[in-house]
Amino acid sequence: MAKLLSEGMARKTTRFLATLIPALAAAALLLPAGPAKAAWTVKGGGFGHGVGMSAYGAFGMAKHGWNHKKILRHYYRGTRIGKLQKSRSVGVLLDVKAGNVYFSGAKLACGRKLASSRTYGARLVGKTVRLINSNGKGLENCGRRLKTGQGGRTTIRGLGKYRGGLRVVPAGSPSGSLNVINLVSINDYVKGVVPNESIPSWPMAALRAQAVASRSFALSGGVGGKGFDLYSDTRSQVYGPVSTEYERTNKAAAQTSSQLVMYKKQVALTVFSASSGGHTENVENIWFGDPVPYLKGVRDPFDGVSPYHRWSKSFSNSAIRNALEVKGRLKRVKITKYGVSKRIIWARLYGMGGVSKIRGDTLQYALGLPDRLVFSIKKGSAGKTSASQARSLPAGNGTVPPSTLPSAAPTTTSEG
Repeated sequence: MAKLLSEGMARKTTRFLATLIPALAAAALLLPAGPAKAAWTVKGGGFGHGVGMSAYGAFGMAKHGWNHKKILRHYYRGTRIGKLQKSRSVGVLLDVKAGNVYFSGAKLACGRKLASSRTYGARLVGKTVRLINSNGKGLENCGRRLKTGQGGRTTIRGLGKYRGGLRVVPAGSPSGSLNVINLVSINDYVKGVVPNESIPSWPMAALRAQAVASRSFALSGGVGGKGFDLYSDTRSQVYGPVSTEYERTNKAAAQTSSQLVMYKKQVALTVFSASSGGHTENVENIWFGDPVPYLKGVRDPFDGVSPYHRWSKSFSNSAIRNALEVKGRLKRVKITKYGVSKRIIWARLYGMGGVSKIRGDTLQYALGLPDRLVFSIKKGSAGKTSASQARSLPAGNGTVPPSTLPSAAPTTTSEG
């Protein structure tokens, strides 16, 4: 399968985070109108990157009677629903900690039997990890990693109670710190993702679709970290402790247990975002890598329920000039190339001091826009902008390019 992101783009992801998340957090407040006499107004739609499944679009489809398999096949064209034959686990990075990592609930670690009711810890000594008791007394030298049994649940001090077990390895950077990693079965992992990437009160078909998409992404989107496969935030998927779970989302995970989105013999990289604005986009037009056959832009007929379906944002002359680094006063913005949706690929900036080109992603981040789906950038105020009263998704859903390259697929069988 073609690479979704070049290695360079994957490295750029972390640099985008520092500016992208604050900008989108502001956008999530449904875009304040800005100054009464705004000089420039940007009108657009959607929230996130716009590739793959739209969470609000899936919600609308479920409300119109679509089942989860139909929803997934709509967004990921040419795919089928398969099923994982063998159990799989993933390692999720929860924290990078300077100092000891304390935990309870484990029955085994470093070959030593433990009392699950007692608290133990992991301490870095030189380049090795040592098992200690709650008072700091050394119990076992674990070598390069401490690993507990994976059955049951493990409580990690300061982080919460998680399904599965714990792995602790030296982080490397910052020096002297430890990677705190949750080892969890793929089906239990999904229980910690769905309530944090969707809304538990939504129709079950939408929650099932999210469960299958999240499971598929986890097995295809590994980041190859030091001792871990996935991040617990938007660099992979937002994953939380048992306290974040809901009965309905756990039911959706259980009803779709081991189901995966398959493209030919591989697990599809099922990226998703919050709202498409009515049409999704080809992946190569967003992250500028190779095309992926199943990540093509499609019409999203029910995204209109989204509070982000349409938005506008206003700027003063000085604000837009400074943000876009225009030479002199900005006179005009001409969008010169769109994707298959109205997402900007290239635009031309006409300033008093000259003309310059700007790529869509640079323009989006510079102006803090919630999406690259932009219909116009014009002089004048926005007037009234309507918004749906639908409940907002968790901030960050589908706002960050995944820090991943597709990995090998697990053994699967087709459902037919």
